[in-house]
Amino acid sequence: MEPLLVLSLLVSFLITLFFTPVWIKKAHQTGLIWEDMNKPDHPKNVAGSGGISVLLGFSLGVLFYIALKVFYFKTNGTLIELFALLTSVIIISFVGFIDDLLGWHKGGLSKASRIILLFCAAVPLMVINAGQSHILGIEFGLLYPLIIIPLGIVGVSATYNFLAGYNGLEAGQGIIILSAMGFATWKTGNPWLTVVCLCMVAALTAFYFFNKYPAKVFPGDILTYAIGSLIAIVSILGDLETIAAFFFIPYILEVVLKARGKLKKQSFGKPNDDGSLEIPYEKIYGLEHLAIYLLQRVKPSKKVHEKDVVYTINFFQIVIIIIGILIFL
Repeated sequence: MEPLLVLSLLVSFLITLFFTPVWIKKAHQTGLIWEDMNKPDHPKNVAGSGGISVLLGFSLGVLFYIALKVFYFKTNGTLIELFALLTSVIIISFVGFIDDLLGWHKGGLSKASRIILLFCAAVPLMVINAGQSHILGIEFGLLYPLIIIPLGIVGVSATYNFLAGYNGLEAGQGIIILSAMGFATWKTGNPWLTVVCLCMVAALTAFYFFNKYPAKVFPGDILTYAIGSLIAIVSILGDLETIAAFFFIPYILEVVLKARGKLKKQSFGKPNDDGSLEIPYEKIYGLEHLAIYLLQRVKPSKKVHEKDVVYTINFFQIVIIIIGILIFL
């Protein structure tokens, strides 16, 4: 790892840090404003689709890294993989942006349309036959690029969107998981993927300043799809499908809990007048609801706020990652 590569991370961070407030202002001017569902009376005062600034920062950071490889390090290795990765993330982000513009409360894209468009985002990885076609000793051959890759990208991208809806949650989870993926790729001899992961971490860190409680901007599907797809792509290119699946345990649990409500129950809490949250249903339909339930029984005040839920889920994610690293690395 060359110290000069830190410049790529700096580009991602600074571009996102500069462009996010610009986007917030433009979103307010154009009416792209969403309700903050975990606040009393659901105030409609937060800029939507802020993930576009993260996508811009990440893309330019990766392109700067590519320029360093070509002009400074005089190497063309992994360029095809890098451009395929970047193309996939941009395509899937575009799908998320369409979903944002159509509006989640109106249903957004239909399930069939969403799956077809998410599948298209896997094509760049499919055509270069990315990754290794064996998993856990099983050789998948041609089935790997034709079935495993698109299923992985579609599944992880869509699933990452489930654990969301709280100030700072999606960005914070992205920072945690992609930092862990960056460590895993470095330990397994894929430092170029480490740089890619850290470019997204740098962009997300800049975005988090505006997205943390109380949020001035929401990420939107444009960001959740991008983060999910990047996790899947890095696991494919780095042959890390097993450890990535372990890191994704909170999201697997989220899917199981959401399935209890036939994927129709929202993750939001029920806000009280003092800003604390209650479980909105009689049953638990997400880790967010489970966090509220557990915290109400642990905290002396019995009052659970939005930040408490986010920190609890992030802590659980960190524990899962530590266990995964100890087991697999």
